[in-house]
Amino acid sequence: QPRLVESGGGLVQPGGSLRLSCSASGFTLEHYAIGWFRQAPGKEREGVSCSSRDAAAYYADSVKGRFTVSRDNAKNTVYLQMSRVKPDDTAAYYCEADKGCSLDAAYALVGADYWGQGTQVTVST
Repeated sequence: QPRLVESGGGLVQPGGSLRLSCSASGFTLEHYAIGWFRQAPGKEREGVSCSSRDAAAYYADSVKGRFTVSRDNAKNTVYLQMSRVKPDDTAAYYCEADKGCSLDAAYALVGADYWGQGTQVTVST
């Protein structure tokens, strides 16, 4: 059964770093674009980053220069390296598998083939 599982979330201090993982099972991740989205309490889900099938990377302006997306097809896993995190980065982070990259959450919510269950990131002292 195809499945995406996020991991690596937790509590981190402002200015710190965290690496999230998105691991696939039941399908081959390299055949998909993998997007990262986040949703803070009371806010809409928003696109953060995307790794295309040919490993091109895309970022929301709010994380550009601080976050890095990468993929390890041998491990069937995509990573989101978060650096210089801010309190505004606090959210549940989700990964999704789609045919192409889009940071449009509304599109991804109806168009993605698979979604993970999310991992919580809290940036606080």
